Amino acid sequence: MLRIGILGCGTIAATLAETMLAMPETIHIEAAASRSLEKAKEFASRFGIGKAYGSYEELYSDENVDLIYVATPHAFHKEQMIDALNHGKNILAEKAFCINAGEAEEVFALAAEKKLYVAEAIWTRYMPSRKIIDDIIASGRIGRVTSMTANLGYKIIHKARIADPALGGGALLDIGVYPLNFVLMGAGNDTIESVSGLAVKSESGIDLRNTINLTFSSGAVATIFSDSECVSDRKGMIYGTDGSIEVINVNNPERINVYSADRPPVLMETIPIFHKVSGYEYELEAADKAIAAGRTEPEAMPWRETLRVLRLCDAMRDVWGIKLGSELE
Repeated sequence: MLRIGILGCGTIAATLAETMLAMPETIHIEAAASRSLEKAKEFASRFGIGKAYGSYEELYSDENVDLIYVATPHAFHKEQMIDALNHGKNILAEKAFCINAGEAEEVFALAAEKKLYVAEAIWTRYMPSRKIIDDIIASGRIGRVTSMTANLGYKIIHKARIADPALGGGALLDIGVYPLNFVLMGAGNDTIESVSGLAVKSESGIDLRNTINLTFSSGAVATIFSDSECVSDRKGMIYGTDGSIEVINVNNPERINVYSADRPPVLMETIPIFHKVSGYEYELEAADKAIAAGRTEPEAMPWRETLRVLRLCDAMRDVWGIKLGSELE
């Protein structure tokens, strides 16, 4: 039984709490913490959690908590994870894992030193749909992968975590990481040869929308798009010499379509995607199994992949002249 403390009591924390409650044989929610005791008590009451803390320090010090689920804006993740690790806690942290790769490297170094589990909770990395896509590519059904596209857009610019540079705002780190991860998973071990991109910035200095182009050593290319001011079709495409894969909703795959290489393409197979609970259960199961086995990182989202994503984001933000969170100091 993995005893979890929830740090931050917002919308995503509520979704995870509902998922955890549906996993009573694996997960127990030990406590919830907010900087507001009133908010923590309301959250704990809503989900039947026994302990509510009005400070994060109280949660870090709770000896009955095995893992802390970090559900705060990513500008605060590094400091909070360092504090949690120094109190001997395992960690599952929402995306984006940190503001930049340098922060993440500090966290991983401390986790390695203390032999504690730390993982980025980007759910698409853990879902069974990922293996389905990988297996189709590995089977050769679509031939050699030549190009990929992925997009994600939501009207969320009104949210403080998107609009405020101090909170780590912008489309890229909040929603762009999903199509970026989709492409990197599709590319597998293919090495990135070049990266370029464009962004449109707000007056406050965050990226409202962006495009990123990647080329790989195999000759494959990819185009990624994210936008905080519109709702896009959220589609991911993987094109090969003998067919293609269409993924409906790169943020939470709903179905996978496999097409032939005919002109026009012929739909060969449709694979609907279902979850046991909400889709978040897989990252929780991965944490439970890894901690029980004494591992410090998950197989589905190893530290090197979190760093690869953040380094790409760092490179793009450097070109665009965007500084966030601790970088503003």
